[in-house]
Order: sequence, then C-alpha cells, then structure tokens
Amino acid sequence: MSHASKYIEIQGVEQTFKTKKGNFPALRDINLAVAKGEFVTLIGHSGCGKSTLLNLIAGLTVPTSGVLICADKEIVGPGPERAVVFQNHSLLPWLTCFENVYLAVERVFSTTETKAQLKARTEAALAMVGLTPAAQKRPGEISGGMKQRVGIARALSMEPKVLLMDEPFGALDALTRAKLQDELLEIVARTHSTVVMVTHDVDEAVLLSDRIVMLTNGPAATIGEVLTVDLPRPRNRVALADEPRYQQCRKAVIDFLYTRQAHVEKVA
Repeated sequence: MSHASKYIEIQGVEQTFKTKKGNFPALRDINLAVAKGEFVTLIGHSGCGKSTLLNLIAGLTVPTSGVLICADKEIVGPGPERAVVFQNHSLLPWLTCFENVYLAVERVFSTTETKAQLKARTEAALAMVGLTPAAQKRPGEISGGMKQRVGIARALSMEPKVLLMDEPFGALDALTRAKLQDELLEIVARTHSTVVMVTHDVDEAVLLSDRIVMLTNGPAATIGEVLTVDLPRPRNRVALADEPRYQQCRKAVIDFLYTRQAHVEKVA
C-alpha cells in the first residue's frame, strides 16, 4: 500500500485489560492499514477481540501499546470524523428519530451552520435511509430494523470520514438484515465512506467487503489472515450466489473459522 492509501493505520497494537483475576491479553501484534474508501470487515469467533479492535479505532479505548492513526493523526479519543453504529442502536428513547439525528448534527456542525442548515442535514440523513415518514416517531414506536436505520442515519449525518459498525445487523431477522445490507452497499457507493465493520456472518462479510480481516481466537488474538474479495461492484446478492469467486471467498473464510480456528463456543 502506498502512503496515500493508508488512511487508517494500526501499528503493533496490543490491548490488555486488568481484571480481578489479573491481566487479560485481548489483542496482540495487530498491524493493519485501511485505504480511503475501502470496506473492511473484521470476523472471528466470540471473544476474539473484534469489538475491542473497533473500539480502539473509535478512540473509545486506548491501546496498552502500539499506535493507531487516522488521516495522518494519532487517534487519542473519539472524533466526529469517526462515527460508530452499535448493535443495540443506542438511541435516546425520549427523543424522536429526527431529534436523535439532530443531536449528532448539532454536535458536529453547530458552530459553522445555521439552524435551518442543521435541520436540512438531519432531514437528508433520514431520507438517505428511507425514514422520512418516521421522523416524528420515538424509538419505542418503530421496529428493530428502523431503529438500526436511525443509528446509521445518525452516523452518516456527521459526514464521517470513517464509519465504524459493530455487528449493526446482528439482532435483526434475516429479511430485514438483507434489506439493510443492500441499502448499506448503495449508501457507501454514494458517500465513498471508509468502513470498518465487525460481523460474525460469513455471507455478510463477503457481500460487503473489499477485504476480510480474520482474527485468531482469543485470548491474545491477532490477525490470522486477510482475504481480498475481488468481486466487482455494484454487487447483487442474487447474482453473486452463482458466482464461483463468491463461493471461493466464502469457503476460505469458513475454512479459517471452522477448520483452522475451530473451537468449542463456551456457553456462558
């Protein structure tokens, strides 16, 4: 990768958590560069540190050692250029969909834009995820899929350079999940966002990604393999089902997860 294409750089990152039972090594020796406009997914078994790595890029936690860089600046905390979409959408239940998104817009743009411009930005973000009709509803009045849409709208409204997504469709039924994946493909094609997304779904990873980063099992998880998904865009899930390269990518990820990293999931 040329320097210009290293938009996010993760260099020699380790993350150890202090617990009652002593130090717990979550991640070790993580080295990864993500290009501008690239869609990268992180995949691996439960407990392999996928969310830990995403939180480090978000600046929500600080690495024990190593350095993370975004757009030539060291990541030292959260910033509006990196927006996060969580699995549980984390909306404020007492605010409408419009107000939840407006809050984010206001935080980023209030010093440079008028109230009318902030309102227009909020409306545009809701329109982008097809939620204009639900703008005045509260989270308790809408479906899980719609809540996730609000979360995505809120993230996109900040015009982030990097979109960080932690299993955003993990709690949704298969049909809703497929619809939102297709919408995400369209949105990313329009916004040219750089995306890092945590998933445990092999098909989701292959459908969406330019590269799939496969993590070894924890503790002390590290990058086991990186797979380039050289399928042309725009991608169509129905057409891809019969595409030999799609099947090869899918098989490579499954082989890594269930043959080389096979382990019995611990039941909590």
